[in-house]
Amino acid sequence: MEVFNHHLYEYRKGVRRLILHTADASCLEAMAERLRRWDIAYAVFPLGSRRINIFFGAPRCVEVIRKMGKPSLTDYSDEEDFILGVLLGYDVVQQCERYLLQKERREPLTG
Repeated sequence: MEVFNHHLYEYRKGVRRLILHTADASCLEAMAERLRRWDIAYAVFPLGSRRINIFFGAPRCVEVIRKMGKPSLTDYSDEEDFILGVLLGYDVVQQCERYLLQKERREPLTG
């Protein structure tokens, strides 16, 4: 919960607009209660039976994640991965480089 509390602090201070926190599923109710208390939007995706990904932050950002609707980050398309990185506050230029590299690996240029 210490890392979750730090993520909550970062969101409330405006450092980040969307947070992705991976945790043991047994912590879900405590985390959800804190988010409801602060009226913070969130979406939960199970990772097997014991772990969860919980996204929380600005309502419109969380809604984008809900619309993608994929529990595992490995299921994200290259475009969804790019969007997620930007929403999580990663450097945009680095996200562009990551996206282009992923595309090159999947669709190598031919002479």
